[in-house]
Amino acid sequence: MTEDVLRIGNASGFYGDRFDALREMLEDGPRPLDVLTGDYLAELTMLILGRDRLKDPARGYARTFLRQLEETLGLALDRGVRIVANAGGLNPAGLADAVRELADRLGLHARVAHVEGDDLSPGGRFPGALTANAYLGGAGITACLAAGADIVVTGRVTDAALVTGPAAWRFGWEQDAYDRLAGAVVAGHILECGTQATGGNYSRFAGRARDLRRPGFPLAELHADGSCVITKHPGTGGLVTVGTVTEQLLYETGGARYAGPDVTARLDTVRLIQEAPDRVRVDGVRGEAPPPTLKVGLNRLGGFRNEVVFVLTGLDIEAKAALVREQMDEAFDRAKSRPAQVTWELARTDRADADTEETASALLRLVVRDGDADAVGRTLGSAAIELALGSYPGFHVTAPPGKGAPYGVFEAAYVDRGEVEHVAVLPDGERKVITYDGATRALADVAAPPLPAPLPAGPTRRAPLGLVAGARSGDKGGDANVGVWVDGDEGGNGSGAGGGDEAWRWLVHELTADRFQNLISESRHLTVVRHVLPNLRALNFTITGLLGQGVASQHRFDPQAKGLGEWLRSRHLDIPEVLL
Repeated sequence: MTEDVLRIGNASGFYGDRFDALREMLEDGPRPLDVLTGDYLAELTMLILGRDRLKDPARGYARTFLRQLEETLGLALDRGVRIVANAGGLNPAGLADAVRELADRLGLHARVAHVEGDDLSPGGRFPGALTANAYLGGAGITACLAAGADIVVTGRVTDAALVTGPAAWRFGWEQDAYDRLAGAVVAGHILECGTQATGGNYSRFAGRARDLRRPGFPLAELHADGSCVITKHPGTGGLVTVGTVTEQLLYETGGARYAGPDVTARLDTVRLIQEAPDRVRVDGVRGEAPPPTLKVGLNRLGGFRNEVVFVLTGLDIEAKAALVREQMDEAFDRAKSRPAQVTWELARTDRADADTEETASALLRLVVRDGDADAVGRTLGSAAIELALGSYPGFHVTAPPGKGAPYGVFEAAYVDRGEVEHVAVLPDGERKVITYDGATRALADVAAPPLPAPLPAGPTRRAPLGLVAGARSGDKGGDANVGVWVDGDEGGNGSGAGGGDEAWRWLVHELTADRFQNLISESRHLTVVRHVLPNLRALNFTITGLLGQGVASQHRFDPQAKGLGEWLRSRHLDIPEVLL
């Protein structure tokens, strides 16, 4: 097909997203979409589905998707909207069969296809892994759509593949259409987290909260040259601005090269233009040949964890914390079953002369991990509760500890793409093996771009970074990233004067990796790398190991680093008054 525009929307950013979004995206808008995608998978989701599959081998897919289709399948077929979703998880064939059964029960004729081959857990290639899934590209989706599929379900494909696959189908792109594929990757990355592109979780929301109570889901008008316009259905909530799109572009990325199985997109070439209200044009994206390897996400059961939170109220907070720590250490010694890992964290949420007990209290959090469930269950519970009448004054806990809960460990591996059999199972049952015979290019850092001249010296004021800059943070396995940006187009929206060229000149020289580590104390003993993206007036920081062994290990109280960017924005710097 060669139409000039592919209208592609997204109705899910994670397993558990707004249930009604699928219907809303099908019903709203002046004309139907061509394709509607759903992203249900994340590192943690794969662990959850892996545990589901242990209980019942017929499970392992996102069951919410079926319930959504029960209400909307007829509407999608009537309107000619193709649905592409990675809800198949660990069992795409099982989900495809369930969709066919649903269509039959509803008296509908739906051509259903699926993509498989990502599951590498059989054969013992990764011993001890509960799940082992390669991140596939969009070519299998392309084949399914070309064969006439109305519904395509996949296992672990990259989030952007949900867009690159339909785009290559619509426009007939070959494997070496790197710039065009890169444009689709960028569009896919903007759409993949749903309402995060339309004002959800937006760091510069102040003054716009009324618009953001129920953001509409995003869509892209994708062109044959790889450029697109990001927008949403008219009349829906939220906002689409250079700022909201920039934040989503920075989310869970690293350097200028954003690698995937279809293409490596150069994020340092992306241009964003506010074309009209709620319409942001994305163009200029350049692409390169993809890497010779595919990423494999591995989830393992790491052991058992438990926690108890002691509430410390009023005076002598540090002394109270020291006492209960000593008492718990001695209790573990007496029990002769000290957990393998014991972590304490004191959150000083208290304030002096507080007018409520809650605001007079600090929280002391104890987290334990061990391979033995009893060591983190019965041992911890007995040690903590037996202190109830013999510890610090005002002793109480937020909740008594229960049984130890299993936790997961995530890690990434890489395999040669030739080792993975990527298969499209077409609506008629034909199995089509997808091969990649194009060029590949090993990843390497890009050269540091030239920096603008520093802002001239002038009067400064001690103030939060967030008065000038927006930010968004997230996780990639055990690493975290924080994207920080300024944009003069959104000055005066209630979050400060904004930025423009002057703010960028200040930010790029002020917020170095060293300054970041000074502001974010947890990162001081870790490796922090700064990436400069001048087109976006953005800096992207990657912090290696901040999240331990991934979100499922719950290494820190914010295990996915969702609030890390907001912590950074709250830190005070000497900011030029001209920017405030």
